[in-house]
Amino acid sequence: MLVVANLLAALVALLHLYFVVLEMFFWNRPLGRKAFGLKADFAEQTKVLAANQGLYNGFLVAGLVWGLLQGAADAGKPWLVFFLGCVVVAGMFGAATASRKILFVQALPGAVALAAVLAL
Repeated sequence: MLVVANLLAALVALLHLYFVVLEMFFWNRPLGRKAFGLKADFAEQTKVLAANQGLYNGFLVAGLVWGLLQGAADAGKPWLVFFLGCVVVAGMFGAATASRKILFVQALPGAVALAAVLAL
């Protein structure tokens, strides 16, 4: 179960690293506009807000990596529980306020990883 929990938490971290890159560096480029379904003018107008959002996703990545480095069954477990919980809450909020797709792209993977870590 430890290997599964580590893999799932690492996948959530990688997913959020992808969000960081999209939001901070590609928001107003074709890759980012396609990923988020944005028109060019809207993407240009909101790129600073997206970069800020990307930075917050970077903090989630940092917390998850820190927890993984500490050991999911040891000192890192509280870190992973906290940051995966943050991922789930952010995903639920995003699904309620922005797009239902976020529930499946962010909250569900976070919840599955959280359940695996809690089962340790």
